[in-house]
Amino acid sequence: MSALPCPVPVENPFAAADRDYATITEFLYSEEAQRLKHSDLERQLEGMGRELMRKLLQAHLDLRQPGQAIEPVRDAAGVPRTPTPVQTRSLETIFGTVDVGRTGYGADGKPSLHPLDAALNLPPEKYSLELRRRVAIEASKSAFDEGVKTLEEFTGAHVPKRQFEQLVMRAAQDFDAFYSDRQTRARADPHTGSILVLTVDGKGVVMRPEDLREATRRAAEARADTFTARLGRGRRLHAKRMASVAAIYTIEPFVRTPEEILPSAETRVEGLVRPRPEYKRVWASVAQTPEAVITAMFEEAAHRDPTGQKRWIAVVDGNQTQLEHLQRLSNERNIPLVIIVDFIHVAQYVWKAALALFPDNQSQQRWLGPRASPGDSARQGQPGCRGHPPECHAPGDDRRRSASDG
Repeated sequence: MSALPCPVPVENPFAAADRDYATITEFLYSEEAQRLKHSDLERQLEGMGRELMRKLLQAHLDLRQPGQAIEPVRDAAGVPRTPTPVQTRSLETIFGTVDVGRTGYGADGKPSLHPLDAALNLPPEKYSLELRRRVAIEASKSAFDEGVKTLEEFTGAHVPKRQFEQLVMRAAQDFDAFYSDRQTRARADPHTGSILVLTVDGKGVVMRPEDLREATRRAAEARADTFTARLGRGRRLHAKRMASVAAIYTIEPFVRTPEEILPSAETRVEGLVRPRPEYKRVWASVAQTPEAVITAMFEEAAHRDPTGQKRWIAVVDGNQTQLEHLQRLSNERNIPLVIIVDFIHVAQYVWKAALALFPDNQSQQRWLGPRASPGDSARQGQPGCRGHPPECHAPGDDRRRSASDG
């Protein structure tokens, strides 16, 4: 449905924006501006420029109203709609609040339809799609309160906390559909990489006491009765619930030597182009147990490789519970799963020793190289371990090695 712009040209709809622009240039010419430091000038221009952008957007929207339909309007049921007087709605944008005047088309007992809303792709609620995108970005980085403050400080928008939370929930409403579509395409694509990677991790999430698991909640109550002093920075004893995070993807092989994985300080490795993960899916649950999440990960892997043509590799950080679940499920399903302990977690302990023993970075690197090298397992010829650290084995493989062997 197309919408017509204003049939009678509005007399210079950008007049207000022109006046603001003139005010800005006049200010920059003034003695007051000449005395400002650059930081003060930046802040002043940001506020003035944001209001200028809001008025430019408002002028453009005024040009596009009232948005009358070119053809007769009927709703989805085929009921004819008749035009109503111009109706105005507010739109909260990253520049501030603007108004959109548009012609409505109504029928008895039914909400009006607005062709201009469709032409502009306006959301049904007050907040613009770009503002909603900014809300989602801020919510992924910090708490809701911090996100609200950041928006107010760096945009012209005002989003109260409750509305901020609602917008975040709406932003995630197609999460399941998005991954369902990606899973379907992953299963249908016969040209994916020969390696199927499964990875699982845990992350402690601070919870309200009533939402802790039963054993943790009892421990927290016992601690509250005996010790209430704050622990070290960032630590909260018996205040977290473990969330299980899983990911799965296919990838092409990428063969490297141990020296290419962990080069010495004097060696520069160039020209290596890593293959990209294909159809990667990441999900997490604070409600389900680690066993349930790992089982769901195996189910997804089985859908992607129903005939067992790919090499299954699990990457973990050494968590014993996760290792036990992976080994049990792979044994039950007769899957030759290769388990790799993430080398970064192992190397952290060696790094701590290097930092304690040597004051400068070059000495630390020189000492660390031979001690953190993952080369031993590769040189021993263990299958599936080239370029990977110790503790790389398939379930039941009697050649498994502990991280302390090398």
